Formats: sequence, structure tokens, C-alpha cells
Amino acid sequence: MVCDFENRCNFMPHVTDKNMPATPPHIPLLRAGQPYTSLDRSELIDPRSGQPLATVSQANLGLIRRDLRHAREARDVLDRMSCRQLIDICTKAGDIFVQAELPLGDDQTQTPQQYVVALSATSGLPHVMCRRNMGKIHTVLTGMESILRGLTRGLDTEVIDAGLGEQAGVPVSFTARTNVLGVVLPSNSPGVNSIWLPAVAMKIPVALKPGRDEPWTPMRIMQALIAAGYPRQGLGFYPTDHEGADAILSDCGCSILFGDDATTRRYADQPTVQCHGTGRSKIILGPDAASRWRDYLDVMVDSILENGGRSCINTSCIITASHGDEIADALALRLASVCPRPADDESAALAASVKPSVAEAIDARIDRGLRTDGARDVTAEHRTGPRRITVDGLSYLRPTIVRCPSLEHPLGNTEFLFPFAAVVEMSIDDVVDRIGPTLAVTLITRDQALRDALLACPCIDRLNLGAVATTRIEWDQPHEGNLFEFLYRRIAIQCEAV
Repeated sequence: MVCDFENRCNFMPHVTDKNMPATPPHIPLLRAGQPYTSLDRSELIDPRSGQPLATVSQANLGLIRRDLRHAREARDVLDRMSCRQLIDICTKAGDIFVQAELPLGDDQTQTPQQYVVALSATSGLPHVMCRRNMGKIHTVLTGMESILRGLTRGLDTEVIDAGLGEQAGVPVSFTARTNVLGVVLPSNSPGVNSIWLPAVAMKIPVALKPGRDEPWTPMRIMQALIAAGYPRQGLGFYPTDHEGADAILSDCGCSILFGDDATTRRYADQPTVQCHGTGRSKIILGPDAASRWRDYLDVMVDSILENGGRSCINTSCIITASHGDEIADALALRLASVCPRPADDESAALAASVKPSVAEAIDARIDRGLRTDGARDVTAEHRTGPRRITVDGLSYLRPTIVRCPSLEHPLGNTEFLFPFAAVVEMSIDDVVDRIGPTLAVTLITRDQALRDALLACPCIDRLNLGAVATTRIEWDQPHEGNLFEFLYRRIAIQCEAV
């Protein structure tokens, strides 16, 4: 099946007026949870129409550093509440986030549908993906109790409240490493906001820098928390430039940074910064599973395609012991039919690149890699038209499967922000030594020795055993680093009756 993209793609609608405010809103800073209007502002522009969607106040370096000096006061406010109270607030906030009309700024409000439309316009995600990401955030907020239980390995939250207690019959004490968690967010996928959310139930204030094109989600989360009764003092929202982002990363005792390799490399060796960079997630078919690859084709397709290929847990490489050509051809045949669709189409599976230069650079990089010996764009044999197309003024990269001779090939172990995967056939005995840093691995095999080898591999953050999509997340398991262990440290303690 091929995609008749010329006939199917020329109907992308502009953002509809009925789903947007009559006047573009102004999005303020939140300083200790209170709206603040800055003289310095930036505009969010609808990339299709060129019309402004919002103006956003910008925080300068001095303002951010001034506010961070008061983090201890915010922490004291949260300390006066129990974790149980904060968990209950998170549960209530989850429902408010997906259902309520919430403040946005300058006396304007935003309905859930207006949020979806605005987010879609500036991120390029179709509405259905925006709603799925809303669902992820709702799941984390409403499931906070089980998430904390997983992150703390069953620790009673009263131990966090008192600072002292027992775990498995042993005296334990934990103390916070920081008075505030700084977070520098990306613009590519709103679901990443789920990663910092447990901090609000752990009594740690947050200072967020939203992605340049995605202030909608963190602002909406904070307004939902406030509406549910969360103390305003624990919430800071700081749209800012690179200097402001550096201040958040350097002045907060603990920080989370999202970005590509170039962005995270500078902070990779700083223990106070938890970097969430390129995932390079993989599916590995052992020798016993490779001959049955057809049984796992759906898992491979879902792992590549979900969320428009935008997530670090999307599969970007499939390693197989055999049948590499057949697997690549079958994946290409399935994915070649995936085309851009209207933003409000429930079957939309691709996200637009709102910056054409980004799509052009990715497309050119893939073409350069294909000029290296041994690589082949298998999807090109099944689709009609080029990989990169423009529809309604937006650039799209269509799913691409590349057959690569090795992991060391320029495209063999590479991640892009669209549905892309390399298929590499190699000896499974070499996988542990050559896999490299990998966020999520799905290992499909009955070979216990291979399972044991991957379980012991220090390069893997998340291991799925069996036919589980790399994009499937259990929120009570750490996504990439354990947030509780990052924010709290255990103190050695001995107790004697007095």
C-alpha cells in the first residue's frame, strides 16, 4: 500500500477561531505562584497563518536569581503539609487539568479544547496526540501515591514528613538535597512534564523554564495544582532566555535538563543536573525470536510511530540476529502509508515540524548518511513522493526505515524527532559491548543468558523483557534516574533509648 499524499494532504485547516480566544492572551510569569507581567515579552506565532497566538512575559537573569534566594521560605510552607495532603491535592489536580477552564493570564481563561488547539498549533502535534499527552499527565497526577511508592521502594511517606522512621524494620532518615527543583523543559512533547511532577508531592518547590514554543502545558499544570489547593509559593514559572536557563540549572540545588546531545553535553558531568537527552531506544530480537519476527511486527511499528516519533523512548534502532532485510521491508511497507492528516483528524499519526529549517536539516543529515556505503532507505521503495513534504505551510518528515550495515554507521544508532528507525543485523553476542547509552530496550528472546547479559548492561536505563513497546511506561518505575533519590539523600542513623 502506498500513500497518495498529494491528494490526501491538501486540506490541513488553520486554527479555528471558535477554539481560540478572541484576543491573543498574555501569559505571565508565576513568581511564588503569583502572576507577574514583565516589560520584556515574546510572541507565540501560529506557523500556518502567521497570526499571534499569545504574548509571553520573559524573566531576566536577575529576577530569577532574586526569586531563587527565597526558595527556603517556599520549602517551609510545603514542609508544614504532609505528603498525604499533597498526594490528595495532586489527585484532584489531575481531574481539574483535563476537565476545567483554567486561568491563563490577564483575566483570560483557557478551556481544555482551547489548550489542545493552542498546543497543536505551536508544537505541530495533532489534537489526538495532545490529548494522549494530557492523559499521561492525568495518570501521573491521579496515580501519585503508587508512583511515590515505586520511587521510594515502598517507603512510608510519613518518614518524609518526620525525617525519621523505619523501612523494613531498619531506622532510616532522609533529608532534602535542595530547597527547589529547577526544570528546563523542551517544546517537542508535553508528556515530558510528567517527569518533574512527583517533586510537588515530595515537598520540593519547582522553578520551571518552559520550552520556547510550549508554555501551555506547565502553566496549565500549575493552575490545576493551585485550583486543587496546592500552595502557590511552591510554583515558579519562568519563560526566559539561555542566561535565565543557566541560572536555573546552576542556582537550584537540583535541576533537570531536557535537550539533545549538544544541549546536555555541557552539564553531563554535573551531579546536581539530571540530563534527559537523546534516548536511542532499541528493540533487540534474539536468535530464537528473529525467525518469528512477524509475530512482533506490530510492537515494532507502535514503538517507532507512537507520539509521532517525538519521544526519547521511541524505537530508533532494531537489532536482530537474522532476517534484517525482511524486517526492514515489512516495516517500510507498513509505515510508507502514513501521511500527514488534518490536525483534528483522530487518525493523525504524524506531527509537523513548525520550524522548516529543522526538518530540512534532519532530511539532509539522513541523505548524507545514505551516501555512506551499505545504507538503504527502504521506505523510499514503497512510498510515493519525497521524505520531506510541505502541507499548508508546515514541514513534515514521513516515516523512514533505513537498513544499516552496523551500529557504527552514521544512521545506525541515531535518533530523530520523527518516526525513524535503523534495522541492523548483527551477532547478538556483540550487543552488550556495542549497544552504547540507551534509554529503553525491548529484548525479545527466551535465551536466559542473553537476558542476564542485558540486565547487567550498564548502558541501559529501562529494560522490557518480552514483546513490550519501548514507548510503554510504568510510572512507578524510574523513567531515567530516580527522582526521589535525586532530591533526597539518606542519612546514616543509629537510635538508642534515652
